[in-house]
Amino acid sequence: MKVLVTGGAGRLGRSVATVLHQAGHHAVSVDRVDHPDPAVDDVRLDLLDEDAVVSAFADLRPDAVVHLAAIAVPFSAPELQILTTNTRLAQVVVDASLRAGARKVLAAGSPTVLGYGAPGGWTPRYLPLDEEHPTAPWNAYALSKQVVEGVVAMHARTAPEAVLGSFRPCFVVSPEEWAGAPTQQGHTIADRLRDPALAAVSLFNYVDARDAGEFVLRWLEVADASISGEAFFVGAADALAVLPTAQAVAGALPSAAGAAAHLPGTSAAFSCAKAERLLGWTPRRSWRGELQGAPDLVGARPGPVLTAGGPA
Repeated sequence: MKVLVTGGAGRLGRSVATVLHQAGHHAVSVDRVDHPDPAVDDVRLDLLDEDAVVSAFADLRPDAVVHLAAIAVPFSAPELQILTTNTRLAQVVVDASLRAGARKVLAAGSPTVLGYGAPGGWTPRYLPLDEEHPTAPWNAYALSKQVVEGVVAMHARTAPEAVLGSFRPCFVVSPEEWAGAPTQQGHTIADRLRDPALAAVSLFNYVDARDAGEFVLRWLEVADASISGEAFFVGAADALAVLPTAQAVAGALPSAAGAAAHLPGTSAAFSCAKAERLLGWTPRRSWRGELQGAPDLVGARPGPVLTAGGPA
């Protein structure tokens, strides 16, 4: 299968393209810079240039497209620029993909659509959070990702010949970041674990980029018309916190203490049960098995480390 990965040279895209290549697919990174793995083909393209995208995709004739390209960090650019850039990218790429004959199109949304961290306060209606939880975006980035999901759903309704979907990757951790490289927010994963305030706003969600790549692979291989237009949470099975999850959430967001009380051990506050039920995908990696150079953190085990199938 020839798969175009927009943003394929980015933090998430690198792992997605590599996973697809290693699985035997023809992964093509579509970005402004080259993918670091020479085995992955590259196409340099300004994805905001609609005519250029339509022409390039028509020439490439992909079987599938994975759309990851976006301004990826809230408040990293003016709000209007984030909103217009991310929403335009989604519409241009999805439309060009379908016009080029792609039969599968998957786009990245974000858990931020739920509205956590809002200045006026936010409390989840229940935990763990799932795809049925109401959305309430409060900044341009989150709103743009809600629109991305809407673009996917709209085309799913009007293009029955293709299968479309969206996914909400949690805080992405690339392989080099487990070894101490700074995250997109400038601090390290060890910093994030030692200072709970850094991860508290997102209720300690995270996902290894390779696990997210394996979700993409699974979706491309098994998604069918019965789930076209669906969105999926994609996260680790545990929380990015040293404390038990219920205690960490209660400390970060006291209003959610009651909802968190039943979360067992280190289980995540975000559920990926839908991806397991409909696609057969579960995350495989935990920070306790991946983090390097921080024995004080890795050795702190307050309870069982949970996998998607139960205690490990």
